Amino acid sequence: MALTHEPTAPYHSAQDALRVLETVARNTTGITDTELARRIRLGPERLTALLRMLRREGYVEQVTDGAYVTGEALRRLGSTHDREQALRDKLQLMLVRLRDSVGAAVYLSRYVDGEVKVTQYADSPATPAVNEWVDFRSSAHATAVGKSLLTQLDHNARRDHLSRHRMARLTSRTITSDRLLLSRLESQPPTVPVLDLQEYAVGTVCAAVPITAGSSVGCLALSLPVEHAHRLRQAANTLNRNAAPVLLSLAI
Repeated sequence: MALTHEPTAPYHSAQDALRVLETVARNTTGITDTELARRIRLGPERLTALLRMLRREGYVEQVTDGAYVTGEALRRLGSTHDREQALRDKLQLMLVRLRDSVGAAVYLSRYVDGEVKVTQYADSPATPAVNEWVDFRSSAHATAVGKSLLTQLDHNARRDHLSRHRMARLTSRTITSDRLLLSRLESQPPTVPVLDLQEYAVGTVCAAVPITAGSSVGCLALSLPVEHAHRLRQAANTLNRNAAPVLLSLAI
């Protein structure tokens, strides 16, 4: 499966954060922010923002002399004994935080073995999850999640997926022409959220942003009742700006 996506802002933030973590981990007695900036050649404002994020996520800690050392969350993820559960727990905390930040149900999805898979989500009574009335695996053509994942594949992989899943009309807005869908996927800018404006379900709008590094295809998405559609683009942009910690956790 070949990928076509370009690196997005969250990807670059996660890559810089990984460089900071690797440098901190190599200095077991601690390293100051001044020394970090010198070694990885990051500007002070950029480094300060990354360190703030890494401290919030528990990946680094600041000791009494002001130096930085690896944090408990990073040590847990580094343990082979409970890594999988630790990662799920960490991602769930992030999704809950994102849910509260954007005021919408939030979903983490991956493209695994040729299929769309929602791996985790965070909702609440005030921000209900979308009703999965048609299996997400067979409705990629209609959902923001599915379209975001498909945009990150090459043309042949997209055609292969559509050949295995009939493009059923789920609402009056659903695209059922593979030619039209492929054209829209091809022209979708990688840094712009993919939208679903009642294409999957009447009464629900959604948006998704890519969180992909290496050969793994994934996205973050949100859903809102249609009466909150006026908030969709702003919420999607907020989701995109805050996607770096999720991508970083998946990359560690």
